Amino acid sequence: MATALRAQSVAQRPPFWPRAKRRLSAADPVLSGIIRRHPRIALVSRGDAFHTLARSIVGQQISVKAADSVWARLQGACGQLSPHSLLRRRATTLRGCGLSGRKVEYLRDLADRCAAGRFEWAHLAGLSDDEVVARLTDIRGIGRWTAEMFLIFNLQRPDVLPLDDLGLLKAIGRHYLPGCTPAFLLKGDGRRQVLELASCWVPYRSVATWYLWRSLDPVPIEY
Repeated sequence: MATALRAQSVAQRPPFWPRAKRRLSAADPVLSGIIRRHPRIALVSRGDAFHTLARSIVGQQISVKAADSVWARLQGACGQLSPHSLLRRRATTLRGCGLSGRKVEYLRDLADRCAAGRFEWAHLAGLSDDEVVARLTDIRGIGRWTAEMFLIFNLQRPDVLPLDDLGLLKAIGRHYLPGCTPAFLLKGDGRRQVLELASCWVPYRSVATWYLWRSLDPVPIEY
C-alpha cells in the first residue's frame, strides 16, 4: 500500500480537488463517507498523452487487475515504454504480453501517430470535453470510454461521467441501487437512474467517479 500511494503529494493534485471534496461531501452522504476513508490520496496525471491512451487501450474490457498485469509485462518487454520502443517490438512479442491481436494493432497505430507527430496533443487542452472525445475517437481503437479516461487522467477535467465504466456502475449498484447490476445500469431505465443520481455531483463528476472507484479498490490506478 505504501508503494501504491507514492507521489500522492498535494502539489500533484488537480487544483479543484479540495473544493470538489467539500462540495461532494456536502451534497452526498455516501460519497462523504468514502472521501473520509481515503484522506491522503487524489487523482494523479502522468502528463503523457501516449502513456494515458496506451494504458487505457490495454485496460479496455478487462479487469483492473488483469490490465495491471498486462501493462507490467508490456513495460518489461519495451523497456522505457515510448512510441518508438513499442514500434521496435514484434507483434508476437506484444501479444506475448497478454494483448489481443486487435489491441496490438491499436497500440501500434497509436505509437505510429505519436512517433510521426501526426497528432497535436497540446491542442487538446484548449478544446471542450465533447471536442476532445470527438478528436480522440477518430483514432483507431479509441472509443468513448478511452477518451473519457484521457479527459479524467491526462487533462484532469473535473466533470466527466464515464457511463460505460463497469467499475463505476458496480460501485453505484453497491452503494446506491442495491440489486442493480452493471448490465442493467448500462442502458435504458438503468442509465437514466445513473444520470439522475449523478446530477448532484455536478460539476465534479470526475471526482465522484474516482472516489467510487476507490470504494472498490483503495489503490489508485494511474492512466
